[in-house]
Amino acid sequence: MPNTELKLFNVIFPIWLLLFFPPVIFITLVGNFIIDSLVILACYFMYKLANRQSIDWKTFYKQSILKVWLFGFLADIIGGLILFIIGIMDSLGLNYEIVYAINYDPFSQLGAILIIILAMLVSGLLIFLFNYKITFKNQIIDKKLRFNIAVTIAIITIPWTFLIPTKLIY
Repeated sequence: MPNTELKLFNVIFPIWLLLFFPPVIFITLVGNFIIDSLVILACYFMYKLANRQSIDWKTFYKQSILKVWLFGFLADIIGGLILFIIGIMDSLGLNYEIVYAINYDPFSQLGAILIIILAMLVSGLLIFLFNYKITFKNQIIDKKLRFNIAVTIAIITIPWTFLIPTKLIY
């Protein structure tokens, strides 16, 4: 009788990595679009752009949502790539416990939390830069106001899902 025991190695993907694969990516894109929409509108009203920029909320939203959404997703992908590259480095000599923690249980290792936070900060910085230097460059002339809005969007839309422990799901 043949041996029917099957061993599967590395089939549990980290939650943050699943966000970038079909069909989950479509849910991620829709979720990001909704969150970005809410944040853009909240910034419009919170920073009183109607009074400062003489622009109505519909125009502001229409002129910014696609760029905020696409640049935000690009920044999330870059942060995810950082974690993915580090996640495969156990074969290159990185401590296995840290790699395991990054992929499965970030809160079990301080090093894993620090690496994940670094990837999140890279994504957040990119979100800020994309919005400050590209998305709102011609739309919001006041640099301080543009800075505040770009920082607000970056902080709220940073990829917080990177911190979700995969062990909670599997």
